[in-house]
Amino acid sequence: MTLMNSSSTQMYQWMKDLFPLCRSITGEGVRDTLKYFRKILPDLIIHEVPSGTQAFDWVVPDEWIIRDAYIKDESGKKIVDFQKNNLHLMGYSEPINEWMNLQQLNEFLYSIPEQPSAIPYITSYYKKRWGFCLSYEQHLALKKGNYHVVIDSEIKAGVMNYGEIIIPGKSSKEIFLSTYVCHPSMANNELSGPIVTTALAQWLSSSKELEYTYRIIYVPETIGSILYLSKNFDHLKENVIAGFNITCIGDERCYSYLPSRDGDTLSDKVSLHILKHIDSNFLSYKWTDRGSDERQYCAPGIDLPIATIMRSKYGEYPEYHTSLDNLDLVTEKGLEGGLMAIKSAISVIEENKFYIATVLCEPQLGKRGLYPTLSTKNTHKQVKTMMNILTYCDGTINLLEIAELINEPFLELVPIIEKLKEFELVSECDPVIKK
Repeated sequence: MTLMNSSSTQMYQWMKDLFPLCRSITGEGVRDTLKYFRKILPDLIIHEVPSGTQAFDWVVPDEWIIRDAYIKDESGKKIVDFQKNNLHLMGYSEPINEWMNLQQLNEFLYSIPEQPSAIPYITSYYKKRWGFCLSYEQHLALKKGNYHVVIDSEIKAGVMNYGEIIIPGKSSKEIFLSTYVCHPSMANNELSGPIVTTALAQWLSSSKELEYTYRIIYVPETIGSILYLSKNFDHLKENVIAGFNITCIGDERCYSYLPSRDGDTLSDKVSLHILKHIDSNFLSYKWTDRGSDERQYCAPGIDLPIATIMRSKYGEYPEYHTSLDNLDLVTEKGLEGGLMAIKSAISVIEENKFYIATVLCEPQLGKRGLYPTLSTKNTHKQVKTMMNILTYCDGTINLLEIAELINEPFLELVPIIEKLKEFELVSECDPVIKK
């Protein structure tokens, strides 16, 4: 597959357009985000599931509707304003319209003394409460007195939305890509995932011949993935051969890998191979470091082959779940690098096949024009790589396993194997069982 890149400038513009929206696990923010992506991906289907729907051990919650929220001092000045930054309001806050003194108000205020300029991200989805988030600097500046606290919200029966697009390939076997759309204004932890996923969907949709079918979903984290599994588990279990949870993929600091619970799936092998050749210093985490929707996809009894390729992992960078996770942290270059990593992983899965040599002993490469007439250090390496591929083409191992054995990037072997196929020195085959 050609790794032509979606414009990083285009991805960053999507990021800027969507960053201000107040997303949660339900509500207009999610719907507006999905509608935005549907303009880019016309085949994206937006589903809705009524509140109260059972999903394994969970129930789809009531919908949260938020119109405005603020705290005013006695002079009428807004000292905390949801309209200026939607992180100022605890997610799923119930309505209130009361005056209270500072001592009373402090019980409902959240800040981070260790990060005095940061507004924390706080939610309370499944227990009714309210609260405001502000920087520690703002918190310290509050003076004794009375404050008018207003939250214009509703929590009532409604729907939860998620998006789904299926891109057919030659095989009914599927690659599963999942990202989440439930956090407000945070760039790496939230928006980088759906942004990169949308660029991937564009790229896959434009590919002329896909080996596999691609199932791509945009869900609210946790409840969305659980709901999706409850509706589609039998199909996924039968058809998904690999997949990735896509999140935290937009900064420039590092690459990270989180394994599936099994740790040895095709997704794991591809992730490790790709990242090793992109950046040998990538960070490798353990399954016990999990924290996103891989928890659901790899849960006991579910056991889908889902791994995670990230830039800076959630929970491991200082700006995580604060207002500092902003449009300065995520960059065009970071998004481009994240996109290319997952594109490369998908390309490996698409191109990974078994091959068998068609001649006995080493073939005579010179008469086919495959052996250079002028010997140089570089041409020697090319020939050695070609011969190393041939020596392992016995049909018992696939091209990814060969790439690992000879310690070469998989995608650099693809044009070589194509040349060997052109000269009928190897042919694709079903896996051969060693006797």
